[in-house]
Amino acid sequence: MASEIEHKYLVLKEAWRPATPGVLYRQGYLSSTKECAVRVRIAGDKAYLTVKGPSTGVTRLEFEYPIPIADAATMLDRLCEQPLIEKTRYREEFEGHRWEVDEFHGDNSGLVIAEIELANASEPFAMPPWAAAEVSDDPRYFNANLVLNPYRNWRT
Repeated sequence: MASEIEHKYLVLKEAWRPATPGVLYRQGYLSSTKECAVRVRIAGDKAYLTVKGPSTGVTRLEFEYPIPIADAATMLDRLCEQPLIEKTRYREEFEGHRWEVDEFHGDNSGLVIAEIELANASEPFAMPPWAAAEVSDDPRYFNANLVLNPYRNWRT
């Protein structure tokens, strides 16, 4: 059984600069309920269909399958909930762990989130100086929820 153990943090934009080239991601949801989300993603020149179960803390079931990029593009344009999530993903190494930093575009422009995926829930890790408040348990920051309530709507 596949599972994902992931922590999410807001990024201090003034303290972070990409150390690696980013990859453009376009992703959308065929279905997004509390119980199950079905995502289509194009990441650079690859495409995936991903099924995620409900979160229990920082853990949830995750199954991901490669699909033809043309199929993914058609699903994103014709079948997925709108707006799509558009972001550039950067991979950063910090003290033995890989972090993925997502800089969002479009309706979620201005939002930058860092994620670290762990082998188990109790695995220790060091916080990079550009990582701020943890938002792992805040559903507003789930990508599926950013479709329904984009970051641009949060500002007052």
